[in-house]
This record gives sequence, structure tokens and C-alpha cells, in this order.
Amino acid sequence: MKNDKGRMSSVTSQPGPRPGTGARPLSDSAAAILEVLRGQAEPLTLAALARLIGLHTNTVREHLDVLVRRGLVARQRAEPGGRGRPAWLYSITDAEVETSEYAGLAAALAAAISRSSPSPAADAAVAGEEWGHDLAQARGAAPTTPDAARTHVVELLDDLGFRPEQEAEDPATVRLTRCPLLEAAHRHPDVVCAVHLGIVRGALEEYGADPAASELEPFSEPGACRLVVPPRPE
Repeated sequence: MKNDKGRMSSVTSQPGPRPGTGARPLSDSAAAILEVLRGQAEPLTLAALARLIGLHTNTVREHLDVLVRRGLVARQRAEPGGRGRPAWLYSITDAEVETSEYAGLAAALAAAISRSSPSPAADAAVAGEEWGHDLAQARGAAPTTPDAARTHVVELLDDLGFRPEQEAEDPATVRLTRCPLLEAAHRHPDVVCAVHLGIVRGALEEYGADPAASELEPFSEPGACRLVVPPRPE
């Protein structure tokens, strides 16, 4: 037991995050909603989904919000057909990607950029920013307050599998305790970490926040990378 504890201590004291397993696993109810939507030829309303799943509409709505935020479900208004606001319609998207395939492809691309680009970090940052724009747009991003923009970006990172932890005294400081591409990040930190920072900056822009002061310190402390997502409190 003493030796086991010693090994545990040596692992957790290593700088940087622990390996990630991709996006956060879905709850059983959220997975059931996805399964129902996969079998539908047409989008469903919230009320119809609640009847099929056998859950309260408020519970189904909460799960749908998560699925929409993660890009797994699309939400659109039904055509007007009388008094009142048209209902939301929900349908499946094609955004589900195998984590292992994604990780392998990302590692190969990082290696290729490192070998062929005269400015690997700069090129990776640009690619990450474009990706961040796309991810935020898929979540229906719109300009908001700087604090709300930061919240949305932290939620995005959580859905991507980074398990972010915000400091209570300084919400602008975020610890990334997992990394979905940890092996590739160790091999090519200039590329992989630049992509991750680019994602943050691109998403912040979509939410109307200034991304310039965002910074990522890879492997900066035991068990985490440190990310700064402005604004900082006065």
C-alpha cells in the first residue's frame, strides 16, 4: 500500500493535465433522447419527445439544451400555425465523431504541420481559431457580455473533454485538468496547444469578446494546464 501511494503521488505531481477520453459521456436520459431522434424521419417537438421518453418536459428540455450545446442535436422553430410562438423542433445532427479516430487524425496533422510549416505554432493557432468559430457558430453563438462569453467558452471546453476548473477568486483563470490529445500534445506542444488556444480565441470572438489577452500555459502545474480567459475582475 505504501508503494502504491508513492506511485500515485508521483503521477499526480507530474506537470500538465491527465489524459482525456474525448467529450464528456452523456447521461442515460440524454442518450435515450438521441436514440429516439435517430429513429425519426422528421424533427420532434419537446412535448412529443417527453411523451416518447416518459420524462417530464422540464427534464427533457435540460437534456436537450446540453445536446444542442454539444452540437449533437439541432433546434429550429416550427412554421407559424396560429396564436403564440411556434414550438421548437429537434432533430439529430451528424456531429458524432469517434474519439479514437479524431485523436489519431489530430496527432498525424500535428506531426505534419511540425515537419512542413515554417511557423508551426502560428499556423496551428490560425487553424484553431477557425475551428473555434465553427464550434461556437454550431452552438448558436451571439454577441453577449464578456463574462457570459467566458462562461460559454468554458462550457465548450468542458464538452470537448478538457474538464475545466475555474478558480473561485479569479474566474478568468481556468485549470484544464484533462486533455483529449495529451500524447500528441507531449510530442508537438507548439502545434497542439496552439490549436487549443486558437479554439478559445475563435469562440470568444463569436461571443463578441476580445480574445487578445487569452493565454495558455501548457503543463504549467501538477495535474493541469493553466488557461487565462479574460476579462479579469477589476
